[in-house]
Amino acid sequence: MNQSSISKKQLRRQLLKQRQLLEEKTWQEKSDLICQNLQSFPLFQEARTILAYFSFRQEPMLDSLFTDGRCWGFSRCVDQSLVWHLWTPGDTLEKGNYGILEPHRDAPILNPCEVDLILVPAVACDHQGYRLGYGGGFYDRLLSSPQWQDIPTLGIIFDFAYISQVPVDPWDRKLNAICTEAVIVTVD
Repeated sequence: MNQSSISKKQLRRQLLKQRQLLEEKTWQEKSDLICQNLQSFPLFQEARTILAYFSFRQEPMLDSLFTDGRCWGFSRCVDQSLVWHLWTPGDTLEKGNYGILEPHRDAPILNPCEVDLILVPAVACDHQGYRLGYGGGFYDRLLSSPQWQDIPTLGIIFDFAYISQVPVDPWDRKLNAICTEAVIVTVD
């Protein structure tokens, strides 16, 4: 696939299709390897409060991480922004506007100063640290806002979605690191 001549929309469609073709057993095995890689990564090991996501449309599943005694934050989509709530295993979840599981609206809100690391879902990431998202701009807006922009970010993708280059727009922000089932790469 020649990424340099392809639009974000076309690349997104191709990679989402490839991800959804993963057999469940393969998807689970790759997700488990990603979790193992995360657990051995110093940035993750040192983090006490981590923002994460609940797997949607066969994103890498991180559920096995959520029982390790850390504080976990998950987002709710509110208008065009992400609002982060504290979540503990067993807390109530509900489907949001996009069909993604979200903490209950009454769950405590996390402030940026409490957060040590953001695990960022993506369709793809490139070798420069840029992320191809889903097209809604939620993470671009979050990572560009002054109160969030200095918190370390770690893109979570399957290895086939770690590509040489994604199309980049002026508002796109680099991630600090990328984790796949095969590798964790820190970006300069």
